[in-house]
Amino acid sequence: MSNKRDYNVEIQDNCEHKYAYGFDFDVMHPYMIESFKPLFKKGSLLELGSFKGNFSQRLLPFSQDVTCVEASNAAIEAAKEKLGSKVKFVHSTFETAVLPYRYDNIVMTHVLEHLDDPILVLKRINDEWLADGGRLFLVCPNANAPSRQIAVKMGLISHNAAVTPSEKEHGHRCTYTLDTLERDVLMAGLKVVQRSGIFFKALANFQWDLLLQTDIISKKYLDGCYKLGQQYPDLCSSIFLTCERGEKL
Repeated sequence: MSNKRDYNVEIQDNCEHKYAYGFDFDVMHPYMIESFKPLFKKGSLLELGSFKGNFSQRLLPFSQDVTCVEASNAAIEAAKEKLGSKVKFVHSTFETAVLPYRYDNIVMTHVLEHLDDPILVLKRINDEWLADGGRLFLVCPNANAPSRQIAVKMGLISHNAAVTPSEKEHGHRCTYTLDTLERDVLMAGLKVVQRSGIFFKALANFQWDLLLQTDIISKKYLDGCYKLGQQYPDLCSSIFLTCERGEKL
């Protein structure tokens, strides 16, 4: 494990920013699954970065062989309380993880932007962990989400791809756009087979959390934002690439 980063501290809420919001758990997670579902391959599943197991739980119906790699032992303990023995946990950074075989599905949601060397980890996925015919489901927060662009116009952040001080406390190292995400994926040798976005988003997470406690937002409205996001991926809360193995570079 790295001595330079305290992953247990990084997952804690700070005074300006939660690590995860109700919007993430109640809106984004279901729509991520909706996006992945038609593309999952039959077989094993590896989740890189499981946090406290909320999204891991949603993956269980799609594989009887689920492994999660997580750098925070505190997060793993919370996930084990939720999931018990349904998931195999590996306490390790991705840079040093030793895994027993290749996986038919690899899921990495809102994790790549936390990595010190994302291309190194993407290369490990391509060269060591992704099975022939398998798929990587890669989701990152979108620098060009309207909520971030509005924050720029308000003077709250300097530019779309800025890493704010509170994001930095949570371990963010960059903020991706579709082109920079695909750049890193291709540099690692992976092949992109689908580009998309998840959920059109003009409000910040804390604003969504407040709205979701009212009857202002209906399920039909949420579905509409999800469908509109497929039409305008660059205006989504998250950007999504589906990848397959390429040649080892």
